[in-house]
Amino acid sequence: MASTAPQTASMMPTEWRDFFTLTKPRVMTLVIFTAICGVLAAPGSIHPVIAFTAILAIAMGAGGSAVLNQWWEADIDAGMKRTMNRPLPGGRMRREDARDFGIFLSGVSLVLMGLAVGWLASALLLGAIIYYAVIYTMWLKPRTPQNIVIGGGAGAFPPLIGWVAVTGEITAMPLLLFAIIFFWTPPHFWALALFVQSDYAKVGIPMLPVVAGERATRNQIMGYTVLLAPIAIAPWAIGGTSWIYGSVAVVLSALFVVLAMPVFTRMRAETDAMLPEKALFKFSIVYLFVLFAALVADRVAAYQGWIA
Repeated sequence: MASTAPQTASMMPTEWRDFFTLTKPRVMTLVIFTAICGVLAAPGSIHPVIAFTAILAIAMGAGGSAVLNQWWEADIDAGMKRTMNRPLPGGRMRREDARDFGIFLSGVSLVLMGLAVGWLASALLLGAIIYYAVIYTMWLKPRTPQNIVIGGGAGAFPPLIGWVAVTGEITAMPLLLFAIIFFWTPPHFWALALFVQSDYAKVGIPMLPVVAGERATRNQIMGYTVLLAPIAIAPWAIGGTSWIYGSVAVVLSALFVVLAMPVFTRMRAETDAMLPEKALFKFSIVYLFVLFAALVADRVAAYQGWIA
């Protein structure tokens, strides 16, 4: 499904800001943050320059896959209110330039990670790029309402890669960090999809609220929220963290369930501001940031000898 964005870019010179916008900087913030947490929480040590290089490579890889996502979906973005002003549908850039930029960023990120950090981390980064740019964007998203569930793995790679950059191996803890983001993604994104579902319906993307309806979506939001809670607490349960992370995970997960309850029990009214859904969406972002910050705080406390 190659995209056909408006071809007026020749009339409007591309600025560096448009290239930067293509990397989805707001999403990048979460990617970089969780990757940094993966590096800082991992046992062992890493030279600060190597750590910075690993984060830079992850950011470039994530940015490159985001650019390729928008290159492929330019025609879809043109039909959605919240994305119609992006550089490609807005006609500020040629599609070919976006494609080449995405390939360049992705390629450089892989070489940089491999040479400076390690080839296992580079292989995981390659998996993340292919997962998002190809498996999710080109295959899953236009074909199945479970696109977010399966595609959630793309956003779950950064802390795993950050951890592996330090340790050079894949163990239970980084896999749990991967799982936390994987199971967090459906309730986070479907809360958003509930109040922007008309956009997806208009462009024919089979998001769950459009295909299965609101009731099924609300049921699945609750189901994944309940599944997320024990997974978020698991790093403490297996002894990978102390009570510092454990207590934060318990409280945050309980709040997540509490905020998901009104989303689960209600249905949209004729004139509806969708306040519970918006509250859950906003909290889900805070949830992930605070949870991973607690992971780092736990590691720092143990390193300083403040806890046993």
